[in-house]
Amino acid sequence: MLKDKIVWITGAGSGIGAETAKQLASRGAVPILTGRNEERLRRTAAEIGAGCGVYRLDVTDNGQVQDVARRIQADFGPVDVLVNNAGFGIFEMFRDALLDHIESMMDTNYMGMVRCTKAVLPSFLARREGHIVNIASIAGKFATPKSAGYTASKHAVLGFTNALRLELRGTGIAVSAVNPGPIDTPFFEIADPDGHYVRNVRRFMLKPEKVAAKIVKVIETRKAEVDLPLAAAFGVKLYHMFPRIGDKIAGTWLNRK
Repeated sequence: MLKDKIVWITGAGSGIGAETAKQLASRGAVPILTGRNEERLRRTAAEIGAGCGVYRLDVTDNGQVQDVARRIQADFGPVDVLVNNAGFGIFEMFRDALLDHIESMMDTNYMGMVRCTKAVLPSFLARREGHIVNIASIAGKFATPKSAGYTASKHAVLGFTNALRLELRGTGIAVSAVNPGPIDTPFFEIADPDGHYVRNVRRFMLKPEKVAAKIVKVIETRKAEVDLPLAAAFGVKLYHMFPRIGDKIAGTWLNRK
């Protein structure tokens, strides 16, 4: 099912982006790796071997996004699947947060996804096929302290994903969201530079290989949404049923940042 599929992955230099690329390649897909750090992209490509593409890309620059989309099409043919994975977080109290931090998270995590989706959608619509997979976060459904800016960006990702799925119904294009909890990746080098949060949640952290496997499964099945881990998915359901009780829990037991 994935053989020879052209899969464009943003933020593919490390973490779940890189791991997803490796697992897709092992199933015969052609991963297209994009990200800001070309050295990391090249290392990932070397681990995969021949048959993948590498393009330096900053998703906050629409000109770059459009140019890379054209180059991918010219070099490999039309994209079959877009995995919007590029993103970062900074954990800080809102009263102390710099506006630049919040704007940057929104520009990368949300608008970066919008730009890349805009770049592939005309081709998807013309062919009446394609798949957009947006890597959001369980934070987009369940907020915790010190994550107002990051959580807002992931809420935006989920809102966009759900609306776009409805708009594209009947076109042959699938739209999916993958919402993981904390993952053991370089994400926390920026989000949690002193390691306080990581130390507190180490035993709950997901392995990137497991998350990547779920992303690949979503691509294979075209499932609309997956929450990870199972306990978090259950917690989200309870929170939506009893939000005020959830706020009390989030304000105490879940305040690990």
